[in-house]
Amino acid sequence: MYGAAQGKACLDGSGAIIRFAGSNVVFAPSLSWIILALLVPSWPLGAHAQAVPAEGTETVLSELSVTGSGERAGGPVVGYRAARSGTATRTDTALRDTPQSIQVVPREVLVDQQDVRLTDALTNVSNVQPGGTIQGRSDTYILRGFRTQTYAVDGLVLNPANAFQPTQRDLANVERVEVLKGPASVLYGQGDPGGLINIVTRQPTLTPSADVTVQGGSFGFRRVQGSVSGAIPSVEGLAARFSFATQDEATFRDFGGPENSRHFFAPALVWTPDPSTRVFLNAEFTRQHSQYDEGLIAFRDRVPLDNVRRFYGEPWSRYYGEANAITLLAEHDVNESLTLRQAINGQWGTFNLLATRATGVNAAGTTVARRLTEGDSLYHSIDSRTEAVGRFVDPFGFRHTALAGFEIVDGYRHPYTTQGTATSVSFLNPIRGSVPQVGTLALQSDLRQKLSLFGVYMQDQIEFFPGLQLVLGVRFDTADQLYFQRTPTTRTIPPEQNLTGVSPRVGIVWRPVEPLTLYGSYTTSFVPQSANILNVASPPPETGEQVEVGARFDLIPDQLTVSAAAFRILRANVAASDPVNTGFSIITGEQRSQGFEGDIAGEILPGWKIIGGIGYLDAEVTKDRFIPVGNRLPAAPVFSTSVWSTYQFQGGPLRGFGFGGGITYVGERFGDITNTYKVGAYARLDAALFYEIDPTWRLAVNGRNLTDRRYIEQPFNPFNNLPGAPLTVLASLTARY
Repeated sequence: MYGAAQGKACLDGSGAIIRFAGSNVVFAPSLSWIILALLVPSWPLGAHAQAVPAEGTETVLSELSVTGSGERAGGPVVGYRAARSGTATRTDTALRDTPQSIQVVPREVLVDQQDVRLTDALTNVSNVQPGGTIQGRSDTYILRGFRTQTYAVDGLVLNPANAFQPTQRDLANVERVEVLKGPASVLYGQGDPGGLINIVTRQPTLTPSADVTVQGGSFGFRRVQGSVSGAIPSVEGLAARFSFATQDEATFRDFGGPENSRHFFAPALVWTPDPSTRVFLNAEFTRQHSQYDEGLIAFRDRVPLDNVRRFYGEPWSRYYGEANAITLLAEHDVNESLTLRQAINGQWGTFNLLATRATGVNAAGTTVARRLTEGDSLYHSIDSRTEAVGRFVDPFGFRHTALAGFEIVDGYRHPYTTQGTATSVSFLNPIRGSVPQVGTLALQSDLRQKLSLFGVYMQDQIEFFPGLQLVLGVRFDTADQLYFQRTPTTRTIPPEQNLTGVSPRVGIVWRPVEPLTLYGSYTTSFVPQSANILNVASPPPETGEQVEVGARFDLIPDQLTVSAAAFRILRANVAASDPVNTGFSIITGEQRSQGFEGDIAGEILPGWKIIGGIGYLDAEVTKDRFIPVGNRLPAAPVFSTSVWSTYQFQGGPLRGFGFGGGITYVGERFGDITNTYKVGAYARLDAALFYEIDPTWRLAVNGRNLTDRRYIEQPFNPFNNLPGAPLTVLASLTARY
């Protein structure tokens, strides 16, 4: 899916083995009608179409040079160490040739850890922390000190107008989770300066395969997930995959009501009508029913942890969310050095809720005041991206991988919220029993936002000679924003807001000796505000910039890699939770995050694998009219680390048996930007036992938080602090074909 030059590959479901054959190329124009005019007529149709060769033969794909294990960007990873990615450059590029920190969590890690949350997968990445579930509805993360409430799927960022996804991410169809650290606007045009999370999905294969996993564990957790892939007999070159998951969970929290549930379905198709053309279709549908859970409440500078089950809501509180997305990507190799791409992504969804929400604690710390909230929201967006990728050698003998494209995005959201009174409850012993008076609810907020983006971008990866590369890129964005907001006291209909931004990027990669790579980069970001600012119709766009230097070293070539980076990020016009007006945000002046991090991934000895990271952060407010300068950024620990390692016997009577364990440490964090309270540091110990009975069956038992530690996993604001789960045991049985 990251084509740039002609090569050869075997489509056998295990990843492509690709060899580059370059030549001079005339770079393609970047206007959409010109590119499409070139693209469509060159596709073989009717009698001119060529069938895909039978399995075991070679067919043409347009990927860059691949060596070693034959891994390709976006494809399966053997073990814990990924060697290639397309997230940072949109081309199939070796990680060591990327002048920016990027970590990959392969599917094998997800399987060994029995991860069912995106949060669990990201624990393996340095300087990434969970930042809150938005009352059990979605996921937010802290990347290098900055909160992000969105992510990308197969390189396409979710609806820019939506404040957050209405459902939590399922991992049933995830091939790998990639985290690009620092601003990514040069290619994506939107996102947070802390980084970009990119979910890479499992692709269909012509070779038949299937797997199903049944899981069960503590607190009533039950889950079934699976995937089936293979060729469609009636159409040559067509393969399909269907992934699914369904789960129910009572959770350790004392809701006293229905269980949480999530259902996920993801059909995908790949069609190769001839060796130079590929068409990909991926769809995802998620339905989620969950309790509206704000977690624990802060009081007198801390969050009491005497009872992590304590719940301040009502059993009848409810939340329903649904998220839908369809992506169509077509690639065509015009010749051996030029590839054209067209991607179209549509997203739509909705959520509704009815719940009591905490609004304050009395001075004695005995009573929690609450209000009743009912909300409905819908969103939709469409994203069209057109690209040309070419490789050529200039007159000086320098090799180029050039990318040019443009993107058009239209996003819309409409949240409508009403509120009313609710009875208070005890702070230490909340007794439920309030009856919702829905007919008495009054308007809190009616917001309608339409955001249109247009971006043009260019990038050139220049190889002066083996071991020295330069990456140059720039993106020009324009944004038009229509905004309507109605509150009980105001009605705002501002004129259309027009914004422009330029996002340059420059990076250099130097390999002085073969095992060692050094790099440096400067990147920037630009993103229109989507935050709900009280009485402000057109908030200024957010901007960011990062300087980073780093190194990658292969401790064992093609097997074990360590990486390290030092960085400094400045972020301006950032939105933060309004400390006075609940449900709204404020625009702060400037924030800075600087620090360093290190990561390791790979195989130490045959059967002994490891993945982990360590991070240090100095993240604080540097300029502001409302927030004291020097305040720490919320949910950003100064120090954090995690490591996970497994060993599986390779022979003898214990062949197939394996065990593993890991530890996660997170330092103390402030819960809000006003630094009114802290949550303490914690260390969590996890372990696993598994047995590959044969190539078909796998049995595993995992334990998390083995010491039954009480801690706050995800602080969000004084009334939203999600505690970590107590000692949890999860067993699974997997059948594979």
